[in-house]
Amino acid sequence: MKVLITGTSQGIGKAIALQFLAENNTVIGIDRLEKSIEHENYIHYVCDIRDKEKLPQIENVDILINNAGTQNEDDIDINLKALIYITEKYGIQKNIKSILNIGSASGHTGAEFPEYCASKGGVLAYTKNVAQRIAPFGATCNSLDPGGVFTPLNECVINDPELWSQIMNETPLKKWATAEEIAQWAYFLTVVNTFCTGQNILVDGGESINYNFVWKD
Repeated sequence: MKVLITGTSQGIGKAIALQFLAENNTVIGIDRLEKSIEHENYIHYVCDIRDKEKLPQIENVDILINNAGTQNEDDIDINLKALIYITEKYGIQKNIKSILNIGSASGHTGAEFPEYCASKGGVLAYTKNVAQRIAPFGATCNSLDPGGVFTPLNECVINDPELWSQIMNETPLKKWATAEEIAQWAYFLTVVNTFCTGQNILVDGGESINYNFVWKD
């Protein structure tokens, strides 16, 4: 299958790309950073997803995974508006089999930076809109909404012993997910799953039960 993933140069996006490559799919990545994956079935475009006029021409995408995002940096423009640009350009078409939006537990709880929460809350609502529109193609659309994940974006709290202790106190399972675990969820929701659609799947180790957000000043 032809799988288009945004934000593949590091973190969750890179892990998802490697998961699909391991399953013998053709993976196309879009990222504002240079590629970090070397594989014969991987194609990489360096592009800012906010720039609608410079998005590459890619036809007949089977699976679209909107992973690219930021935290406290033009969150609504990048996390929500650009995600909409990508979906409307590549996802709303008759060959699509599944669309997955990477949301956030904060879209459910509101426990983070204001614009970040708003951007991810918008992703959750847009997911339901898209699910209705691609259902006539027999396709699914869901959001996968992680809590804490070991990625470079989160290193400022991962590497702070005091903050890390507070975060673990807020997390019933006393651990965070790896990017590879989230990639397995992404594969399941887009390939194995054919019936669940329009849902916002919260995967956060139980953190949202407590509704408290811990971050560095």
